[in-house]
Amino acid sequence: MSSEAPMVQSMSPASEADLAWQDDMLQGVSRTFALTIPELPGELRTVVANAYLLCRIADTIEDSTALTVEEKKAFSEHFVAAVAGEQSAETFAEALYPRLDDSSTEDERLLVRDTPRVLRITRQFSPADQQALHTCVQTMVEGMEVFQEGQFTEGLKDERHMDTYCYHVAGVVGEMLTELFCNHCPDIAKRRFELSQLAASFGQGLQMTNILKDIWADKERSVCWLPRSTFDQAGFDLANLSPEQRDAAFEEGLGHLIGVARYHLANALQYTLLIPPAQSGIRRFCLYALGMAVLTLRNINKRRDFTSGNEVKISRRSVYATVFLSKTLGRFNLPLAFLFRVLTLGLPKPPEPKPAQL
Repeated sequence: MSSEAPMVQSMSPASEADLAWQDDMLQGVSRTFALTIPELPGELRTVVANAYLLCRIADTIEDSTALTVEEKKAFSEHFVAAVAGEQSAETFAEALYPRLDDSSTEDERLLVRDTPRVLRITRQFSPADQQALHTCVQTMVEGMEVFQEGQFTEGLKDERHMDTYCYHVAGVVGEMLTELFCNHCPDIAKRRFELSQLAASFGQGLQMTNILKDIWADKERSVCWLPRSTFDQAGFDLANLSPEQRDAAFEEGLGHLIGVARYHLANALQYTLLIPPAQSGIRRFCLYALGMAVLTLRNINKRRDFTSGNEVKISRRSVYATVFLSKTLGRFNLPLAFLFRVLTLGLPKPPEPKPAQL
């Protein structure tokens, strides 16, 4: 992967109307990020919102049932080149927008149509920020080409395979955010190395929580992101995965993965506590995501026999509580660490690390 800055294609500068449009579009495509991103300070808020929209365009290509595998690959590569300024964003949007169907939401289709507007905002960022966004999108797209949904109807091979999947769809986002935080905050940049060691794990904790919550929604689409070897060891064959089937062996395998997700969320807490307390907005951005993931994981653990993501989805009251506690305790490391221990008390312990093979 090239470390050179993307070649910037000439575009008209972003306007105040473009920035207002970006805020509105964020509300349409993600209620979660519409809650967390406004906590970020100043220009960083604009960059992270733009980064999310870029990633959502890549996701829209991958999730569309109207496109063949070959078409997804071609559109994704065109998009990465457009982000780099090497191909036309207008040509990309004009070709893809009419092809999208109801497998994409109306907001997602409009986002694709307005790709040139997204990139017009991207072009106003520093070269370092643009490089971080381009690297993230490129890595995500490379992963999507490897993890085409139709290939994994009965699960991934093992936990290492799951780790690789989580890295390409979420871990790389953690790395990008770390670069952006460091680019905009010199006091955070002093801790770049420590943060970079935890960034991908933070993303994996959030992604694993989503995978576990969405098991049955994914199953309806004939997709399974669970590791087969984990459930084989528990005595359950993922080929028989069904919400109608109650199976203690499946719940045992699920418990193991809850423990793995807990481990990654503990790393997410450590990452958050490394951010200087003076950067309270960035801390809240991290704490909102972490808190909602921990509460979701608690719900999954209490109802391992759930048959719909709605059964383990956190309540609006829980969201409000997460926001309140993040604002109240966000600057204080010891209370945050104590609260995390309390909230994760009933969760399975993370598996013991395996000794390195000689």
